[in-house]
Amino acid sequence: MTITATIRNSHQQNDIVVSTNGNSKGVVIPGKVEGGSSVNGGELLFLALATCFCNDIYREAARRKMTVTAVEVTVRGQFGKEGEPASNITYEANVQAPKSSPQEIAGLIAYVDGVAEVHNTLRKGVSVTLK
Repeated sequence: MTITATIRNSHQQNDIVVSTNGNSKGVVIPGKVEGGSSVNGGELLFLALATCFCNDIYREAARRKMTVTAVEVTVRGQFGKEGEPASNITYEANVQAPKSSPQEIAGLIAYVDGVAEVHNTLRKGVSVTLK
């Protein structure tokens, strides 16, 4: 699976496109008056973690024949000075699956925590290279 994300920014204007295996989608994020985006990279990073976990819950629930009716994921962490990586990243998840037991839901959450790709990317500290 090949994923790309592109932002083209001019004063107060963003053109954002994300793509997976050539399936492109536009993302609306307003620009800032002084240039750049109104949403910062840390917010998007945490949203990527929350989105990955949410999507993987539905994927893995389907494999287990579980019906999930709602998922809420909240990611928190801190950024320090300019140039410093995030620290203390934690997340909470609430999964509603009315026909499943609390133990089945807890098992699903624990399993997804171990296979969520964005989480595992950060946990492994994969390099990012400027070309």
